[in-house]
Amino acid sequence: MGKIFFFTGEALRAIKRNVAPTTAAVVTTVLTAILLGVLIPIFQTAQSKGDEVRSQLELRAFIYDDATKAETQALQTKIEGLPHVASVTYLTKADALAEFKQEFGQENRDVLKELNGNPLPANFIIKPDDAVNLNAIRSSMQPVGSNGKPQYISPIIEKVDDRQETADTIQEVTGALKLVLTVITVLLIGASLLLIGNTIRLSIYTRRREIEVMRLVGATRWFIRWPFMIEGVVVGVLGGAIAILVLWIGKVTVVDPLSDKFALMNAQDSMSFAVLVACLFIAAILVSAIGSGLTMRRFLKI
Repeated sequence: MGKIFFFTGEALRAIKRNVAPTTAAVVTTVLTAILLGVLIPIFQTAQSKGDEVRSQLELRAFIYDDATKAETQALQTKIEGLPHVASVTYLTKADALAEFKQEFGQENRDVLKELNGNPLPANFIIKPDDAVNLNAIRSSMQPVGSNGKPQYISPIIEKVDDRQETADTIQEVTGALKLVLTVITVLLIGASLLLIGNTIRLSIYTRRREIEVMRLVGATRWFIRWPFMIEGVVVGVLGGAIAILVLWIGKVTVVDPLSDKFALMNAQDSMSFAVLVACLFIAAILVSAIGSGLTMRRFLKI
């Protein structure tokens, strides 16, 4: 226990000697931890929203109004037998109109008033077993015929439509967002490592004579290293604590009041704030410890 107090005291003494570089290291650690605290929920939200959109992907096979009941049932059997089809739901013309009213009725009430009949065709809603198999199902519904041209598996099919283009656009946007934020995070973590390493390097330089004396009297390598390791951990603890305080203030004053209006603000629901805080605190300490360790290996030749 006495050694722990000794090592901690030496670390604090070194921090007092190098206030400016230590402050810079703490500030960089704070910024890194805050950015991680913002990015983790954003990553989660982007991933969950992308998965949600992909889970809603479906094919719509619209059929002609003059299709008979027997032809419709035969087509449904064919579709259910295709590879990668999870479910097939048939919507009559009346069902299609009811669905349209439910989804767009409030926004298009004037348009609905102008309708003299029901212009919407009956259709099949085809759900894939996996979103990646959507194109395979579409190809199966429109194979290449004997004339070398694609043709539908039934003459009663008027058109097959899907939302693949929308899903691809969302995937591209979320992918680009993740890439940009990841690059920023890596750069900040690198800056934290360099600044913490520079702080430890200055401590080593200012105490080089003490280190030499300790070596001459037989001090072990770890006995000399421990104060520097503790110094790096202290920087991480300070930076993590300040970052967590800033994030908590932001959560209470900004995120919570806006959580009902913006889906992005609900990211903390999928990961409790306590778990996020613990992850950030551990990450700040790890970054600081790694920065200290790397610097000692390079500059502490003992």
